[in-house]
Amino acid sequence: MPDQRSNQRPKRGGERSQLALGLAFASPWIFGFLVFTAYPIVASLYYSFTYFDTLSPPVWVGAQNYTRLLTVDPLFWQSLRNTLFMVVFGLPASLVAGLALALLLNQKLRGMAIYRTIFYIPSIVPTVASSVLWMWLLNPQIGLINKMLMAAGVQGPGWLTDPAWSKPALILMGIWGVGSAMIIYLAGLQDVSQELYEAAEIDGAGSAAKLFHVTLPMLSPVIFFNLVMGIIGTFQYFTQVFVMTHGGPEDSTLFYALHLFNKAFVDLQFGYASAMAWILFAITIAATALVFRSSARWVYYPGETR
Repeated sequence: MPDQRSNQRPKRGGERSQLALGLAFASPWIFGFLVFTAYPIVASLYYSFTYFDTLSPPVWVGAQNYTRLLTVDPLFWQSLRNTLFMVVFGLPASLVAGLALALLLNQKLRGMAIYRTIFYIPSIVPTVASSVLWMWLLNPQIGLINKMLMAAGVQGPGWLTDPAWSKPALILMGIWGVGSAMIIYLAGLQDVSQELYEAAEIDGAGSAAKLFHVTLPMLSPVIFFNLVMGIIGTFQYFTQVFVMTHGGPEDSTLFYALHLFNKAFVDLQFGYASAMAWILFAITIAATALVFRSSARWVYYPGETR
């Protein structure tokens, strides 16, 4: 027995030294996570129950911020409706456009790499720069889009000045930047086995049948990924409207994240903004959980048995 204990001690000591060495290497990340992620999250939860303007110490007000959000602030519901509009209409449009482009660019033709690059470039343009560009494109007087419509004999709308057209204009801008989703779709398409298409052709399947019964089912995990990431990103839609419209006209582009920003950094109501952030977090989690729950019905993973 003494010999066994003596043999175990060096081993345990070596494990502890390895653990200490590993923690030492990971300590910069651990420090950064605790200071720049964990602490702000916990602090924002506390501030959401206080009145806090950064100029004086926070004052505990309980659930007053949440009650005010849900019952008093009309812009809260307006911003939430605008954001849900983008989630329900803008996100599907971008997903379908990205998939359609990927299908077109998945052909084995000469120079296809050049076309893929051309369609991908808009997605790497900085958001502020692309927003400024689209402000010019959508200008009702001198914008290129309205000039093209006028040449075709159609009177162009006031894209960013008419409340009825402001959100469709942002959806159009979003479709222009679907390059990142397109690349992910392309990677998924490259992974679809040609044997499946050959088997479908033997069974008499045409192009539409192969698309709906081979391509889309095999691509469903990629669609699922882009959908989840798109939901999270769309609920945080901010930069474009901050640069282009500041929430106008008539609050038609006042999205949730912009309203939160205004409350925090314009009105200095950081407690109220923190409550808004936590409600946004809860809504995003609920929407994502709903998609995950539904994925069992339409997402197919190769090798999975049902």
